[in-house]
Amino acid sequence: MTQLVLPLGTRSAFGREDFIVAPGNERAVAFIDSFAEWPVPAAALVGPPASGKSHLAAVWAGRVGAKTIEATSLDADIPAGALVVENVAQGVPEAPLFALLERGTPLLLTSQVQPADWPRKFSLALPDLVSRSRALLAFDLWAPDDALLMGLAVKLFADRQLQVPESVISHMIASLERSP
Repeated sequence: MTQLVLPLGTRSAFGREDFIVAPGNERAVAFIDSFAEWPVPAAALVGPPASGKSHLAAVWAGRVGAKTIEATSLDADIPAGALVVENVAQGVPEAPLFALLERGTPLLLTSQVQPADWPRKFSLALPDLVSRSRALLAFDLWAPDDALLMGLAVKLFADRQLQVPESVISHMIASLERSP
């Protein structure tokens, strides 16, 4: 007997109200929420995969009308206005990244590596980009506690239109790997 697979879609909720605030990300959330008072035009969100960088960046982009671009897609033709640059990593085009940091318009970058470590980890060659990356304001999104993991599990099940008893989620949190 074969099982019938139904093509049910997933509804990912990426609104601000869907972002789970916990001790490991509350500084980043507060910074994003206070965009109008940012002391600098550019900042970075840093954390491992599935830590909420893209979700929080999408919240910010929606609020300020920013476009989102992958770091590997940076070139001389950079869109005007506020911008989110996702996944700054090894091989990022240095000249366009430096140009973005220089122009002074609202900019939010995401990466798995602290900007202060970009010169060493990514072998940056532009001296001005090295100094800019070391001075970039960055916020960590990590250190998941039980409340964050529980809330995330509930959200991911809800995104899939599933209701799971709290006891099952508690057992999952106690038994599975401690990562998003």
